[in-house]
Order: sequence, then C-alpha cells, then structure tokens
Amino acid sequence: DEKSLLGANALLGVSMASAHALADARQIPLYQSLCDDPGNTLPVPMVNIISGGQHADWSLDLQDFLVIPIGALSYKEALEWCGDVRRAMGNILRQRGKLPNGVADEGGFGPLLNTNEEALELMTDAFDLSGHSYGLASDLAIGLDVAASEFCNDNVYTLHCEDSDLTSSDMIAMQNRWSNDYPIISIEDGMAENDWEGWKILTDKLGDKIQLIGDDVFVTNSRILQEGINQKIANSILIKLNQIGTMTETLETIELARKNNYNYVISHRSGETEDVTIADLAVATCSGQIKTGSLSRSDRTSKYNQLIRIGEEIGENMFNSNNVFRKWI
Repeated sequence: DEKSLLGANALLGVSMASAHALADARQIPLYQSLCDDPGNTLPVPMVNIISGGQHADWSLDLQDFLVIPIGALSYKEALEWCGDVRRAMGNILRQRGKLPNGVADEGGFGPLLNTNEEALELMTDAFDLSGHSYGLASDLAIGLDVAASEFCNDNVYTLHCEDSDLTSSDMIAMQNRWSNDYPIISIEDGMAENDWEGWKILTDKLGDKIQLIGDDVFVTNSRILQEGINQKIANSILIKLNQIGTMTETLETIELARKNNYNYVISHRSGETEDVTIADLAVATCSGQIKTGSLSRSDRTSKYNQLIRIGEEIGENMFNSNNVFRKWI
C-alpha cells in the first residue's frame, strides 16, 4: 500500500507513460483517452499570487494566497483576470518597498510581511487596482492554502511571523473571522493532517459557507477519503498524482469524491516539471478547478498554456465557474 517495493516515483512515471501511450495508440488527445465521458470542461484556475511557508522561506506562515476568478465566463477571461491581479500585486509591492528578489517555488511573490492577515489585505488591494470586483457574487475571490501541518506540533499551531501559538479553537476562530472579513471562497488544509477533531469542528463551522479542501489529510488516498466522508471532514479534496502514485488510483479517488458530492481540485506539486498531464486530467475528469501555481515560471505556465490549447479544441463555452462554486455563491 505504501509503494515500498517499487517506489511511488517509479510507479508514477510508468503509470503516466502508460496513459500517454494508450492515448497515442488510440490517436486521440490524453484528455479524451482518460475518460469516456464526452462532457469535458475547462477548469477554473486557482492562481498563486502570494506565497509563504516552505515555498517562500517562511516569509509568511500560510503557504498560498490565491486569486480565484469565480465570475469569469471563459477560461481565457479567467486567466486574463488572474494576470491583471498579479500585475497589480507587483505594482503594489514595488510601491510599498516590499517586492522581493525573484519569486517563490510556485511562482508567487514572497514579500516579508508582519502578519498573515496583511497578505489578505494586499490581495483585496490588488483586486481593487486590477479593476475587478470581488466577493462571493462578483468577479474575484480569495483562496487560501494554510498548509497547517507545516507549523503544527501536538495540536499547537505556531505562527512564526506573528510570534504566537494558537490552539485548534484559535485556528478555527481565526479562519471563521477571515471568511467573514475577506472574500474567501476556499481554504485548503485549514487544520493539521492529524487534527481530525479540529477538522470536524472547522467543517461544521464553515463547510456550508465555503470550500474546505483536504490535501495533507487525504493525500489522494481513497481509503482515507472514505474515512473523511464518514466523519464529515472537509467538503473537497486536492488531487495529486504523485501522492498516490498511479493514474488508476487517482481516478478511483476522484470517482469516490464525485459520488459523495465532494469537489475535487486537480493540483501540481512543489518541484514541478513542464509536464502537462494534470491539465488534461483536469479536463478529462471535469474537475472544474486546477491549482498549478502562478503565472510565471515555465513549469507553471506550461499547464495554463495546455488548457488554452485544449480550449481551442473543445470550445471556450465548455467552462462554467458558477457550477463549481454554486454551493457557496
């Protein structure tokens, strides 16, 4: 089960190669070969604007601050709006003397800020400067990847940049307040992977209001996801091929999520390559969302460009952001 005999990385490479070989043999694109359902749809991009955590040398505790173009009418429009926000953020950071040299692991900015909430304030400032409206019934919303496991020890959450320790209750209260004060529609890994009691309370508190994505807690594993479903943990799952190790198991986990009305978000990983398989996977499974970094660095933009190419084949009308977030808008 833990892929100890052959190794998950070796299995993953062979599994992906097999999927591509099958598509080539059938003389059809990978996104068609992966799923027999002809209802392919383009995903809403979740674009990294500000990075923290391990991806940005702990400039912030939270890992990702994302723009989600929930009001876009096409994939190209969604990508354009995200580009507007990224440029606006660059201008704001430059004007305020907070622009770092280079970018973080996933292409986002990694400014040195005094608090995590300051990043949320910067996000809304960038939305304003970009000229787009924001809120749960507008153009743009915020997504967070808290990556809480990275700064949690024995259910104590240590916010290093704020020099404070939080309990599970404190973490839940903070995220509840943020969801009321800012246009947040999605939170990933709001609690640590071993804090299932905290996850249950967070889900009870926010699960009817916003998307709660489990990444570290589920690790694209159908057995663990089923336990989460049984205990009503989260309402969505992050899907990473590399976590489970094979395309077959990935598709099985997606199907389990779909049957239980959990959203599933196709995701990249740290240390990506220019391989674009996950772009095809997002379209094939009608995931409705893809998380693959910022609009910089070729290992990230390659996926966005592949989705543009697929959109030219299947038509830009195969996109509906409202369907993805209709539970909360």
